[in-house]
Amino acid sequence: MAKRDPAMRVTAMPADANAYGDIFGGWLMSLMDSGAGLVAARRAKGRAVTIAMDGVEFHRPVKVGDEVSVYAEITHVGRTSMGIETQAWRRERHSEGEELVTSAKFTFVAVDDAGRPRPIDGGPA
Repeated sequence: MAKRDPAMRVTAMPADANAYGDIFGGWLMSLMDSGAGLVAARRAKGRAVTIAMDGVEFHRPVKVGDEVSVYAEITHVGRTSMGIETQAWRRERHSEGEELVTSAKFTFVAVDDAGRPRPIDGGPA
C-alpha cells in the first residue's frame, strides 16, 4: 500500500494497554475498522457496514504514547460491497521513524436507512 495521508491518527493511551504496557489487539482492530469505515462511507456516499475482516496480522507491538496512523485503500468495488486493505503504523512519541504494526482486509457493504444492501453510487471503481 502506498504511503499517503492516513484515514485517521490517534495516540495510544494507558487505558488502551494491558498490564505490560502493550496496546490491546482489539483496540488496534477497532481503530482499523473505524479508519476503513471512513473510507467506505465516502466511497458509498452514505452508510456502509463491516461484514468481514480477514487476514489480520499483528507484526509489532504498540506501546503507550505511540502515535498510531491507519491507512486504508479500496482494492475492489462491487455492486453493493467493497474490499479495503488496511494497515496500522506506529511512531514512537519522540521519533520520526514508523513501522508497520498491523494489517487486515475489510469488506464493507453499502446499506440504506433500513439496513438493507444498496448499490454503491457510481458502481465498480
